Amino acid sequence: MSHQINNISAGTQVVSLIEIRGPSESLVHPRGVVGVITRTPCSELERHYLVRFPDGFESALERSQLEVLKHFKERLPDGGTGFQLEDLIIYRCVIGSRAYGLDTEASDVDRRGVYLAPADLQWSLFGAPEQFEDNEAQSCYWELQKFIIMALRANPNILECLYSPLVEKVTPLGTELLAIREVFLSRMIFQTFNGYAMSQFKKIEQDRRNHGEVRWKHAMHLLRLLLTGAGALREGRVPVRVEAQRERLLAIKRGELPWTNVDAWRKELHQDFERALAETKLPERPDYETANRFLIMARRAMTT
Repeated sequence: MSHQINNISAGTQVVSLIEIRGPSESLVHPRGVVGVITRTPCSELERHYLVRFPDGFESALERSQLEVLKHFKERLPDGGTGFQLEDLIIYRCVIGSRAYGLDTEASDVDRRGVYLAPADLQWSLFGAPEQFEDNEAQSCYWELQKFIIMALRANPNILECLYSPLVEKVTPLGTELLAIREVFLSRMIFQTFNGYAMSQFKKIEQDRRNHGEVRWKHAMHLLRLLLTGAGALREGRVPVRVEAQRERLLAIKRGELPWTNVDAWRKELHQDFERALAETKLPERPDYETANRFLIMARRAMTT
């Protein structure tokens, strides 16, 4: 009888106890195929794990349809070296309210990080998973190449990850990544941070029109993004902590300020963000060449 294990974490190898079928019910994989968990259920009501198989095909399976496997066995080209996500993580940090200096007793611990895929998996026909997302553990790990690409695009979540004051794990390669984090900073920060803030503002306005209410947590993060983005343009680093505005931001999160006051502050911060763009000494583009050299060096390190 198979042994079912609850709370399977992202990065765990599993064997399917059922046949894997495609959209047209055609057989994609027989029962017993090995895969790896890339996303865990995001709520108590959601029971499905997203499993990625060696050919790149992904399927959503319930826990009763899975059995944990200790190793890939014959699924890797070298005959099964095993895959332990924790051993491949080169950098892990805490983000979210605890990193921002906006945490309360009820705040969760959100972890993000970078893993470096083993060479045989990366070189295989279908490559390594770009990310592992564990909703129960509130963690997400990106493969190094995916992480670097998003950092070069000035993704706010990724840049905040690189500058988090709460680092839990860093290997020598992770230390080298942090040493070059400035190469990812450019004036593109204005576009991405401002874009994220504006998308939040549009959602807030839609909620106000449709439901007559404001999602105050979203409003707080909108303002935080503007503060952080302007600070990054001025300081040449991403000032993740915003505790100087802690009381004001938390008052907004609790819904204690009128929307007119909050929106007035938003407009002020947008204007300040534009001034920061005019004043910034950051380059127009990130340093793609340095980032690429680091990636190649890291890949070579996995072959030795």
